[in-house]
Amino acid sequence: MDSKEVYLTEEGLNEIKKELDFLKLEKRPEVISALKDARAQGDLSENAEYDAARNEQALVESKIAELEHMIENAVVIKDVKTDKVSIGTNVKIEYVEDKETEVYSIVGSKEADPFSNKISNESPIAQAIMGKKVGEIVDVTSPNGQYSVKILEIS
Repeated sequence: MDSKEVYLTEEGLNEIKKELDFLKLEKRPEVISALKDARAQGDLSENAEYDAARNEQALVESKIAELEHMIENAVVIKDVKTDKVSIGTNVKIEYVEDKETEVYSIVGSKEADPFSNKISNESPIAQAIMGKKVGEIVDVTSPNGQYSVKILEIS
């Protein structure tokens, strides 16, 4: 894995730590127990339960490694007080063409959740508005074409 910085809010980091604890303290012992039980059934060459347990073990260990990597490379976004759009800010924008407004939280890619209006700093719209100030109109190039947005508020 590369050692790319992982931008997270304090809340996001805590969620990752909780998931890691669950995997290490509960899920890993469960999988080890399932492996022991399957191994006790004898012939491993045709033991579907053993194969399933091994696959689950690989998935759990992979997820543990991924979460540990994220924690090691975490850059925690503190409450940002700025007049420019940046990671950790909330921004209210207006889509210039249809005059619709939307409020987004700019978060790191691991915390992005479009259904909660948390957009990744790597998304086309976030990249376009990063560093911009209230009142600026910015062109956004996305896979769906180009459109303009106006920054109304930053908090």
